Amino acid sequence: MAEKPRPFGGADTMHYLYILKSQTDKKIYVGDTESIETRIKAHNKGKVASTKDRRPLTLIYYEAYLDKRDAVKRENKLKHHGSAIGHLKRRLEHSLTIGLPPKERGQFD
Repeated sequence: MAEKPRPFGGADTMHYLYILKSQTDKKIYVGDTESIETRIKAHNKGKVASTKDRRPLTLIYYEAYLDKRDAVKRENKLKHHGSAIGHLKRRLEHSLTIGLPPKERGQFD
């Protein structure tokens, strides 16, 4: 019997790096997961300690990887290397300001 083809280039699942923006304090949160939809719901239900007081949160960016190690490596780089997150914030300038009043645009952490 032939092996069932895997949907993601030989991997069983995708791994995601994601960035959420808090609608409360306007700051961002960086994380990684195998199920982005489930994880965002957990954040918005207050089941994630680091973001429960910052709800609601909106997905503003994600990257998909075939290997979890790549997603974790990218997450760590964004969390611990200011230049990496700074570069990404510049790329996402308009996405970060969606929903902000005009006088607050450009003020994000």
